[in-house]
Amino acid sequence: MGAKNEGMYGRIMGSGLSAGGIEERVRALMPLVTEDLQDLIRYPSVAFPGYPPKPVHAAARATAAVLERYGLPGVRLLEIPGGYPAVYGEIPAPAGAPTVLLYAHYDVQPAQYGEGWESDPWTPVVRDGRIFGRGAADNKAGILMAAACLKVFGGRPPVGVKVLIEGEEETKSHLEAFVPARPELFACDVFIVADNGNLVKGEPALAATLRGVVSCTLRVRTLDHPVHSGAFGGAAPDALVALIRILATLHDAGGDVAVKGLASSAALPAEYPEALYRQNAGVLRGVSLTGTGSLGARIWSKPSVTVIGIDAPSLAASSNILIPEAAARVSLRIAPDADPARELAILMDHLRAAAPWNALVTVEPEGASAGFVCGTGGPGFAAAKEALEIAFRRPARIVGAGGSIPLMNVLHATVPGAEFILWGPEDADGSRIHGVNESVDCRELERFIVAQCLLLRRLAGRT
Repeated sequence: MGAKNEGMYGRIMGSGLSAGGIEERVRALMPLVTEDLQDLIRYPSVAFPGYPPKPVHAAARATAAVLERYGLPGVRLLEIPGGYPAVYGEIPAPAGAPTVLLYAHYDVQPAQYGEGWESDPWTPVVRDGRIFGRGAADNKAGILMAAACLKVFGGRPPVGVKVLIEGEEETKSHLEAFVPARPELFACDVFIVADNGNLVKGEPALAATLRGVVSCTLRVRTLDHPVHSGAFGGAAPDALVALIRILATLHDAGGDVAVKGLASSAALPAEYPEALYRQNAGVLRGVSLTGTGSLGARIWSKPSVTVIGIDAPSLAASSNILIPEAAARVSLRIAPDADPARELAILMDHLRAAAPWNALVTVEPEGASAGFVCGTGGPGFAAAKEALEIAFRRPARIVGAGGSIPLMNVLHATVPGAEFILWGPEDADGSRIHGVNESVDCRELERFIVAQCLLLRRLAGRT
């Protein structure tokens, strides 16, 4: 699809490009980049259990084809035991040059037209300079960041390059077990992770921390069968009411997490302006924010707990009965440097202890993933900050991120000496990742491609 424009951009200069030359080449390349990004969005590559596997495999093959056309020779699919393939390729480093690994993922969150989407999430639409569609920002734009960077250098980058595009970042990742079994594939000096973004479009940011996440399922039983609420209500305990009372203990009256003993990390100096946060989060007029302390601390370095699902009768199925059993899934975002096993145990103990009326409660763990703390004192991080400031023509901020990328700790343990750069074309004020009407700003993507090219030159010792 995008191949029809290939001839127009086929002749790209090598690594001798100046910063201005890189900007020109990226600008000329953007029509092809946006076309290929739209092509990738058309694959509903949801890797969650229960979704069709065929589109996921098709997206992996399409990703490999894009990377090969843009200058990555010998691209192959890594068969990941138990999971979906990862897309992988490499270009050896010139003599004396370092090696970088460019990471993104091709799997996406579920989406369905009619849930608030203004257009079909699998049919990309361009409006006001943004490409709308599931995966546009998270994270198929990251794939095009890697591909375009190679194209700018004509397939001959000034450093060694490895490209890793995961197929299970949004769900249980089988790649986490594969990485330590094949460490030679991932050996590098710098990991460049294009699965993040700016708080505000046009204002560059590097992420220094990621929160982790743990979750569990809480089940409450009080009766062995449903009974008439008039005949038995007032003495027989209702399981749904018991569940609600337990869940209500997770926060205090001000909205701070009330689970005692959970860890917090030191707050970053950067702040998240409240007006911007309200706009980005879609907080309704007149509704108060929850919790205390700086906004940056609340969303980047302190724990937060959410009830992400409840099993109980729907309104349509409701009747005048006492509910014998109810359940909820509880998700806890943990501090970047917290021990996930410890935090999950504290949460589960809290839920058990909060049960009223001697209700029968079971709590089962569902998952635990550590956060990540990115070193900011190395030469790679400094070079990335400088590259961002050149590409965006304004100072770059060091921020945190409330989300998680579980693979980061595995890569760090496997390649302990490597630096990490966390950035990307998602903008918090418009991209709506995981939500309806997800999109990526084409100009934002262009500037990050420029920054990534500049970073490779700087890592090779060229300015």
